[in-house]
Amino acid sequence: MSLDQQRRLLWDWRTWARDKQLPPAGSWRTWDIRAGRGWGKDWTGSNWVHERAIALPREIALVAATPADARDFMIEGPSGLVRLTPPHTRPVYWPSKRRLTWPNGSYATVFSGAEPDQLRGFSGDTAWVDELPKFQYPRETWMNLQFGMREASIDQPRTLLTHTPKPMTLLREIEASASTVLTTGSSDENRVNLDPGWFDDILDPLRGTALGLQEIDAMLLDEAEGAMWSRGMIDNGRVSSPPVLEGGGLDLMRIVVAIDPAVTSTADSDETGIVAAGLGPGKCVCGEDNTPHAFILADRSGRYTPKGWAEAALGLYDMLGADRLVAETNNGGEMVETTIRTIRPSVSYRALHASRGKQARAEPIVALYEQGRIHHVGPLPDLEDQLVMWEPLSGAASPDRLDALVWAVTELMLEGGSPNVRHFTV
Repeated sequence: MSLDQQRRLLWDWRTWARDKQLPPAGSWRTWDIRAGRGWGKDWTGSNWVHERAIALPREIALVAATPADARDFMIEGPSGLVRLTPPHTRPVYWPSKRRLTWPNGSYATVFSGAEPDQLRGFSGDTAWVDELPKFQYPRETWMNLQFGMREASIDQPRTLLTHTPKPMTLLREIEASASTVLTTGSSDENRVNLDPGWFDDILDPLRGTALGLQEIDAMLLDEAEGAMWSRGMIDNGRVSSPPVLEGGGLDLMRIVVAIDPAVTSTADSDETGIVAAGLGPGKCVCGEDNTPHAFILADRSGRYTPKGWAEAALGLYDMLGADRLVAETNNGGEMVETTIRTIRPSVSYRALHASRGKQARAEPIVALYEQGRIHHVGPLPDLEDQLVMWEPLSGAASPDRLDALVWAVTELMLEGGSPNVRHFTV
């Protein structure tokens, strides 16, 4: 081989890729690579994007949890686009524009999973989405991207999704789509390119555990190993609709909207949890049992300004005909009530202050789920993912949707920290 042929071979990714790292044949819109740590997901993504970029001029989306993640892993990292690509076709990275440009006119724009509305202006036929489970707004970001994947192509619009999985309803929906091709892989498949000590000291102790199945073997687990809630617990109580009166309207004795407010509304801040729940007699779903049951009616959680979360909560309050707003005030104090009453001075409001840890507050709520006395009305995927993914013993803060649900059910069904077992006659 000539020196030029040797150089070209060095940069020919299809020569060096394992079979699983090559794009599948046939008609597909999403190539989902669900693989363990160190498998070579970023290496595959960078080479696939570059191959499409140099084939003909395209508009490409690079979507990561944050712009910093896109820069550090997808662009400038060891397996990034400006490290793996041949010098004569290598893109130029413009950080201030969030953009890479190729010599033939193709360009890729960086988008963030924390700001899904950025994707509303995108229109292209190629996208690489990295680590979707890390996104703050995974569903909104994914849907906005798909709306933009509409440009006519010599084959068809294609999205590459690379990730190590976490329990997530959205991933199951993507993988169940007829237009998705799934590639799975274990960390062990790339052992020859990685430090042997990493396998011995870090991965081997995890084998056979839930964390190992997820992080090494890339199994999409139903729930976290130490979670207080389970999907079976939630599904067993699910109903398609809340109890309704014969003449219309909800047949519920009380309806509350609970707020767990975030302190800030920046891109990396927590969400504000906003969950509505109603109290109804057990005979609505459980024959002649008249013990009170709670119905989780809606989840309107999100990242808002203080005025924004107050308006969202009051909008839900009006829509459901609720009789009270409740809010956790450990962080916001009087600011929470002031914000709400600035918009609606006469609203029925109660401040709640946490005197116990989050696990202790959640335990009686979980007991009510186990007793079959809490019912989700239809699917609430983002809320349910948080319930089954929170591991209190891990030290991780409980998510805000979960906290709002706990406050709502506490207001409806708990007295003195124990489940309310009063009987109602309707």
